[in-house]
Amino acid sequence: MNKAITEGLVLMPPPFSAGLNLWSRDDGLTGQGSYLAQSNAAYVPTDQDFGGCLELTKTLATQKLRCFQSIPFEPGLYLRVTIKVKAMSGALPAVRIAGWAGNSSGANVTTAVQSGPSTQLTTYGQIVTITAIIGSGNRQGVDMVWGLAPVNGHLGLDLTGPTGGVVRIEDVIIEDVSSIFFSVMFNWVDVRDYGAVGNGVTDDLAAFNAADNAAAGKTVLVSPGNYFLSASMTFDNPVEFEGTVTMPANANLVLRRNFDLASYTAAFGAELAGFKKALQALFFYTDHVELNLNGRRVELDGPIDVAALCGLTTFAERRVLRNGQLTAITSTAWNTTTVTSVATYAVANPAKLTGVANVANIPVGARISGTGVGREVYVTAKNIGAGTVDLSQPLWAAAGTRTFSFDRYKYMLDFSGFTALSKFEVSEVEFQSFGLASIIMLASGGELFRVADCVLNKPKDRGITSIGRACQDLQIDRCQFISNEQGLLAQDRTTICFNVNANDGKIRLNRASRFAHFGILAGSGHMVLGNHFFGGDDATAGVRRAGIVFTLTNMKSFLTGNYIDNCSIELSNEHDSDPNFGTEYTFGGINMSGNIFTASNVAPWFRWLVITPRGTGHSLQGYIVANNTFRVVGTVVDRIEAVDATYAPLSYLSFRNIIFDNNTFNGVTQPTASPVLVQHTQNTAADTWTVDGSAYLPFASYARNVTAVVAEGAITNTLNATQFVTPYTLVEQGALKNQVALKWPTQVKGMMQVTLRCDNPV
Repeated sequence: MNKAITEGLVLMPPPFSAGLNLWSRDDGLTGQGSYLAQSNAAYVPTDQDFGGCLELTKTLATQKLRCFQSIPFEPGLYLRVTIKVKAMSGALPAVRIAGWAGNSSGANVTTAVQSGPSTQLTTYGQIVTITAIIGSGNRQGVDMVWGLAPVNGHLGLDLTGPTGGVVRIEDVIIEDVSSIFFSVMFNWVDVRDYGAVGNGVTDDLAAFNAADNAAAGKTVLVSPGNYFLSASMTFDNPVEFEGTVTMPANANLVLRRNFDLASYTAAFGAELAGFKKALQALFFYTDHVELNLNGRRVELDGPIDVAALCGLTTFAERRVLRNGQLTAITSTAWNTTTVTSVATYAVANPAKLTGVANVANIPVGARISGTGVGREVYVTAKNIGAGTVDLSQPLWAAAGTRTFSFDRYKYMLDFSGFTALSKFEVSEVEFQSFGLASIIMLASGGELFRVADCVLNKPKDRGITSIGRACQDLQIDRCQFISNEQGLLAQDRTTICFNVNANDGKIRLNRASRFAHFGILAGSGHMVLGNHFFGGDDATAGVRRAGIVFTLTNMKSFLTGNYIDNCSIELSNEHDSDPNFGTEYTFGGINMSGNIFTASNVAPWFRWLVITPRGTGHSLQGYIVANNTFRVVGTVVDRIEAVDATYAPLSYLSFRNIIFDNNTFNGVTQPTASPVLVQHTQNTAADTWTVDGSAYLPFASYARNVTAVVAEGAITNTLNATQFVTPYTLVEQGALKNQVALKWPTQVKGMMQVTLRCDNPV
């Protein structure tokens, strides 16, 4: 920094050759005497050392020399005054730089130090350089601290000591040396001071590294310009971008001290370019695990292929993207790619299609549809040479050669290029899709992906899609899913909030409104806790669909404390290549407790709990429905549960540990319970009493067990005489096997409290 250049300040006093009338023998103020025509002062035009110079005889105790020219002064300005002198004869004086400091009113600033260090002359003819630095700040190296009050000065020198000596004085030099204090005065270094050009062509990488090395904790300033960096660059110090940078696509810019979207946006001149480079650096940077979007919006004009952006296929360190908004803008890049192909499926090879025609055009991550294909089956990989496609789930009824469709949705954040990605988190991010794009596609492998406190607004097709096993321990917490299909009838919707292929999903405290389905969950060990998902519409007696579908027969999961609104919980085995019951576990392994089930404007045949076997022989084992509330508004439903036997019936012979207990029913014609306490009154004496609790038994199941028989009041014969007899029971009575019989040793009548079950309890 040089203010003589940057601000046009005139600092140099006139040379002695311009006239001694320009030089004061006092403080340099107007009206004071000059050295013109003084007997002790003369201009010497041809000194052998100085050329033109002033010869001055010391006649006063302190002989002053000041220029009449007013030298400007301001805070932050540092002036160096340099004068060369030599003693010619007589007594040897001492010499010092001196001046007069004036404020804006023209008065002397007495608090300013107005003389510098004194140098004693010791030898005749020896050239001695006298210097002093004048500055506003009390910094090391400043000889005359003037502070903030002075606005100008009259500068020169003092001769002190004995009188009678003669000295010659070269022209006074005054220069701006603020740059000497540059690194002290300011907490930054400029890349241009280290050779950066900033023309967008010259490689400035070395200059950037040099500036960063020199900063030593100060901020590196990238001053205006466009700087080309040929390779990756890491700033170990804070950096401020007034200019922009360009880099190869595979080069990383790592800002270790200000790793956030605002800094990257400034570095690359646009939010999208900055976001991509920041996201790229997130996967290489070890000091920060979080990319902060600074609460800003980034507009995406197409999917971000995160693996391609980073140049990686595996990553297992925790990383977090948080605090901002990603918005899809209109672009053909969001258009779904659809491919139709003939392929062969074999039950013996359940995770693969073979003989796939046109396999090169089938994108990884495409959803497969066709006869015998369950919901949310995706392409995880393909082998062009072998003509095969790997599947995320088996197909339940697609054996043989047939035509399949492959739809590749486009996602705002697409991680499918990773073969394994673990411990990535998205937190406090709003995704604004506007029906243009899907939101997040997970990698094909990995675990512990987390989406928390996010808003997924109007996805075109899917919210969060798992195409493989990266959903192991998937965590979706406190998110809002807002549908793009709010105005459609439930049966016409196609968007799905999320799916899970692997185990141990944690789906907690989310809200979703008017999607085709809230979640499709394969695998087991899932926790579905405290969510509100609504699948209704405004139609009278409208169709309702599943809010959650479990596609593994025995999923070892619980649903607790959810608000299940105008949709059902469906158990299906549509991801089983051989869906008939064999050696696997059958349907069950689920606990539903403390939930609110509600419905409005539904048909009487609507059911909240549905089992849809895709193959024969399946039963139910471990199905607990307890302490829930079921309520219908505006109409009534027949009951809460049903078997959808479209593909196969459910076998009732092997029901185990089926509990429907302590539930509350409002607007439900027939409550469901098992075990169920039936109060049977026999008014006519008989030796066989038929006890019918079939209406209560879940899923139209058999009456398979009686756990208690208690007489209420006396058991009497036809003469009303009390009989002290005990019956035995027969289960699975009647044409539908849903009644029990009490067999007495004689004909009796009376009242019995009978507890019966649809299962064997163990």
